[in-house]
Amino acid sequence: MRPFTIEIPQDDIDDLHRRIAATRWPDEIPGAGSERGVELKHLRELADYWRNGYDWRAAEAALNRFPQYLTDIDGQTVHYLHIESPEPDAQPLLLTHGWPGSFVEFADIIGPLTDPRAHGGDAADAFHLVVPSIPGFGFSSPLSGIGWDVPRVAAAWAELMGRLGYSSYGVQGGDAGAVISTQIGRAYPDRVVGVHVNMLMTFPSGDPAEMVDLSETDMARLGRLAQFDADLSGYMKIMLTRPLTLGYGLEDSPVGLLAWIGEKFQEWVDPNAPGGAVSRDALLTNVALYWFTKTASSAANFYYEGAEGIRQMAAGNVPPPPTVPFGVAVFPHDLFVPIRRFADRDLPTLCHWTEFDRGGHFAALEQPELLIGDIRTFFRSLK
Repeated sequence: MRPFTIEIPQDDIDDLHRRIAATRWPDEIPGAGSERGVELKHLRELADYWRNGYDWRAAEAALNRFPQYLTDIDGQTVHYLHIESPEPDAQPLLLTHGWPGSFVEFADIIGPLTDPRAHGGDAADAFHLVVPSIPGFGFSSPLSGIGWDVPRVAAAWAELMGRLGYSSYGVQGGDAGAVISTQIGRAYPDRVVGVHVNMLMTFPSGDPAEMVDLSETDMARLGRLAQFDADLSGYMKIMLTRPLTLGYGLEDSPVGLLAWIGEKFQEWVDPNAPGGAVSRDALLTNVALYWFTKTASSAANFYYEGAEGIRQMAAGNVPPPPTVPFGVAVFPHDLFVPIRRFADRDLPTLCHWTEFDRGGHFAALEQPELLIGDIRTFFRSLK
């Protein structure tokens, strides 16, 4: 376990700026809107800011305030943050990001979770945080080989927590982080005190009885699943099948990468958030991390590795639920918004459910205070 500091060479930053300036822009069909993809005017403005206004060095310095480390697990270099609380009785908590996010998503919640007294909270709600980067993402790269699917990542995280001396801990995540956290709870019930997620996929079983008297809200959530399959899932189908082919473009063009990731920060967030759900700087820090570490392609492999699991679920072969306490924070503008009736059917240990009136897929960035409060409430209930 060796200390790590982010130090992107200036030549890489200069190269990024040159590539943005040399972008070969597509023509936009007159009258076409965002339904065909990220609009040209918007992307040009964002790319210009990335080149001429955004300050990577400031973002780098802010991230380096957190203690970071590298270690080797199962042949793979793993990058992680380990922030110990000043409270000696703090609860260890493992936070896992998803795609197209990264560990930088959690920057705004680390302080309040580790040192609640310094942020107006109760010392009893303090956590020791471990925040790893999924293999193939960010500084957990390059990939050591094929096979880094959800169970293997979960086993690596359990190994990491053991090396850090944590025999009992909570797990939390959204997007892929929710799936990984659920698997850790399933595989290591003797170590995990509880699983908290801010994304949960729920599907009807095919039994007509469970569709009776569904509310308008729940029917709209089912409609969102149909919309995802018909219109919003193209990114996933490409990464499930041809991540390397996609990678050639993403690793060569920063604007192509910005469009690929930036689109999700348009479509998966709360459209009603005053001033925008996620700041330009937060978005660009996340995208820049993928660019500087050359991990757009390797991160896409996480979907490829998970393809068989998705096929099994589609065939009705759902893995057994975790036996540890399970909590869900529901944000109404998430990519997937769960239905409580189906969640109760699938999760016998579901003991915490919060429905918020705002927020989307990137909860730690969009609504950090709401997410912090829900994490605290859930794990407090388990003590």
